[in-house]
Amino acid sequence: MVLYPGVRHEGAPEGKIEQIGGIECYVGTPFSDYPKDKVVLFLTDVFGIPLVNNKLLVDDFARNGYRTIMPDLFQGDPRPENTMSRPEFDRAAWAARHTPDTWKPVLDAVVDALRSQGVTWIGTTGYCFGAKPAWYLALKGTSTVTVITHPSRLSVDDLQDYFHKTKAPLLINSCETDPAFPQDAQKVADEIFGGGRFAPGYERTYWDGCTHGFAVRGDMSDPKVKAGKEGAFEATVKFFNKYKEV
Repeated sequence: MVLYPGVRHEGAPEGKIEQIGGIECYVGTPFSDYPKDKVVLFLTDVFGIPLVNNKLLVDDFARNGYRTIMPDLFQGDPRPENTMSRPEFDRAAWAARHTPDTWKPVLDAVVDALRSQGVTWIGTTGYCFGAKPAWYLALKGTSTVTVITHPSRLSVDDLQDYFHKTKAPLLINSCETDPAFPQDAQKVADEIFGGGRFAPGYERTYWDGCTHGFAVRGDMSDPKVKAGKEGAFEATVKFFNKYKEV
């Protein structure tokens, strides 16, 4: 039985801020020897680098043997965490400042710098907002393996594009209550990718009793949410390990 260092629910971040390709990134580095040609790109929800839970997840992937990099997709303008309970916060104005035209150059700069360092294998793990950036890297042929967790802003056309235009194995961590990726959309994904139809490889986990955001900001006092967060993390690590020689 393989044991995986588990996901932490609290604690102090262990990584550090680095400039990679001129982009501010939070970087988690394994304490023991690790493959220098492999990197996990952690593509965040709207709360970005400042959210402690995001940093802890980066550190936890590093504890599992992957140098893990969280680029600042928002260039110093993440959505403040306290806006979840602030109805006056202008979500539309914030979103308008962070279109693909703003974050694609960020990813391209980071990837170019990593390639120059000898990185040949890139796994992506995208949460909520980060799903579209993960899609972008797969469609561009940049990433080797894709994981998305409670994704947002993915249409049926996006799923079809991935099926027809990429060769990166895909894992989707989904949940019971998710307006951004509801069960109907989950079923469509299975119809497109499942049953061996997507040759590179497809898996989907489903976490009962969990809601959108569970894998990053879930309430750990709820046993189902705790199981979902821990299970989605372990599934992601196992998926990376399964395809790390691709």
